Amino acid sequence: MDDIKKAATQQEIIIEAKKRLSPAVWDFLSGGGESETTLKRNRYALDTIAFRPRVLIDVATPDATSTFMGHKLRIPVICAPIGSLHMMDPGGNLPVMKAMETFGSMATISIMSNPRLEECAASVEGPKMFQLYVRGDMDWVERTLDRVVAAGFDALVITADVAHYGRRERDQYNRFNRRSFVQRANLEGIDPDAEWKFRSSLTWDFVEHCKKYSGLPVIVKGIATKEDAQIAIDRGVDVLWVSNHGGRQLDHGRGAIEALEEVASVAKGKKEIIVDGAFVRGSDMIKALALGATTIAVGKLQGWALAAGGEEGLVRAFEILEAEITVTMGLLGINNLSELTPEYLHRGAMPMNPPTPWSPFPVVTEAFERWDKGTY
Repeated sequence: MDDIKKAATQQEIIIEAKKRLSPAVWDFLSGGGESETTLKRNRYALDTIAFRPRVLIDVATPDATSTFMGHKLRIPVICAPIGSLHMMDPGGNLPVMKAMETFGSMATISIMSNPRLEECAASVEGPKMFQLYVRGDMDWVERTLDRVVAAGFDALVITADVAHYGRRERDQYNRFNRRSFVQRANLEGIDPDAEWKFRSSLTWDFVEHCKKYSGLPVIVKGIATKEDAQIAIDRGVDVLWVSNHGGRQLDHGRGAIEALEEVASVAKGKKEIIVDGAFVRGSDMIKALALGATTIAVGKLQGWALAAGGEEGLVRAFEILEAEITVTMGLLGINNLSELTPEYLHRGAMPMNPPTPWSPFPVVTEAFERWDKGTY
């Protein structure tokens, strides 16, 4: 579309992203691991939850603002880290950082995307988080942490569900090698063939070391069970991030919102909780908040919006999320997000659509069906 700022729905943004991305990059962004069962369960699990609204309540001015790690957010939604984000927009992490500052939220930048972390941090004044993939030995880790602290990041995210790289068969089928697109600006001097031996040997001791060495709040991303949630609490992790990597790592996992409920059973009230995994509509965010999440991170939606319109596309996507969240609050009969409890939810509803990353968007689904037939 000519002006992404005029998009009235996420559907227009997603269709525009499909038009602009190559088939291989679209598959990289939108696909999952192996049979994509976890990818689909993320959506399916959300669709099995229905609402129990209350009526005849004054809901003239619902307030969708929230706080996370002491920072006020315009809505309880942040940007998840995405590696190779520069394939969606040449600016990589920069337009994401700027979009979140413009809108009033927070970005998490990945070490696997460009430009250098120092440039990203200097581009905004607001809160920001850095996600670490371990690609070298402890000396390399400490040098990287020194850079992160000096750059002024507010928290360190350690992604824990990548001891081995998931088999992303769409990428394999397409013979797609994302490394060929651009130099990885934050990984100078790293031997790509030796990277995995470091990441696959990480333990909870590593998390404690990073927290002590950096002095930053530490977030562990990839928590999926109450057992690991309890270990994280006992080890002094500051924030728990419930994630199955958007269905891109271990296949045949549970839906992310199912894992959230289990993690919240031991962590709610003790630690703040982030969740990601197929959350693309305001109603999805409300369900997560009712089940114990503090904030929700978006990955695929972020990538689609960035591909569709760069910084402006991402701001617009968050504005639409805000409208959806506010309307859902009003129709549920609440004025403040703190009012949300599981009592507003009904479990075991019948999903109406075959689950895909875009199944919450009927116009998109219909457009893609016509696209496949060559009639769009």
